Amino acid sequence: MLGFPLNDVVSGFRWKAGLTFCLLLGWFSVLQADTSREWKVLAPGMELRQLVAKLPGSVGDSRITVLRIDPSLWQLEFVGVASPGEKSSHTAREWSASHNFTAAINAGMFDADGRTHLGYLRYRGEVNNGKSNSYQSVAAFDPSDPKHSPGFRIFDLDDHSTALPGILKNYNSAVQNLRLIKRPGVNQWTRQSRKWSEAALGEDNAGRILFIFCRSPFSMHDLNRELLSSGIGLVAAQHLEGGPEAQLYVNAGGVQLEMFGSYETAFREDDGNSIPWPVPNILGVRPRTSK
Repeated sequence: MLGFPLNDVVSGFRWKAGLTFCLLLGWFSVLQADTSREWKVLAPGMELRQLVAKLPGSVGDSRITVLRIDPSLWQLEFVGVASPGEKSSHTAREWSASHNFTAAINAGMFDADGRTHLGYLRYRGEVNNGKSNSYQSVAAFDPSDPKHSPGFRIFDLDDHSTALPGILKNYNSAVQNLRLIKRPGVNQWTRQSRKWSEAALGEDNAGRILFIFCRSPFSMHDLNRELLSSGIGLVAAQHLEGGPEAQLYVNAGGVQLEMFGSYETAFREDDGNSIPWPVPNILGVRPRTSK
């Protein structure tokens, strides 16, 4: 997927996985109520909100789903095809079932080999890709000293006080991705005609993790504008995946959602995708056993 973000360079190949069948659950029951201005509590430290874009997109219902997660109560984890014991790609729902995740979202774009993350990625002792690229956003978690570093933080690599070696010194896990929003809430994308369904990772002004998903296609400039004006307190965000591979799965508080994208300029320009695609790498959350 190509775009034109300020200061960020989009590069790399896209590997298109095959299809597997999976049911869409719970979506319409959640949408029966207008929750665009309310957070629905799913579990302690986990809340769901449905935003409606002020300027609707050309396709779909223009709803943006935001899952807000308190990192002091929920553990963010990574798993992928290259992880020990894994052999193949799965949907977010399937990854969640096999690893007991309460929620899961794409970990980011991946290379032509169908397993290697584009950009640096380390999860605890496991290095999926040890090479940094031009992407300016790094999401870090698993702090080496939780007393001195927040449990989750999205860093901007063009901030002169921040560098990847320093992040890796303070955090055991880090994921580098294409930047959407620079701290403290600056839209990094210029206006453009390209648009797609989107899965994104964000941080709010309280340091909470935000899993963000929108099936209706928007340019990243327009989606960023909607998110920044929505009142969710977004201060930083990174792109995870777009088009039919973008997905979010949630199963908590009696709500089960399996959301996946469809539209992507110059790849699939329609809203007809009816099943989630397997993806090689995922970010998931599970309840912390202790703080």
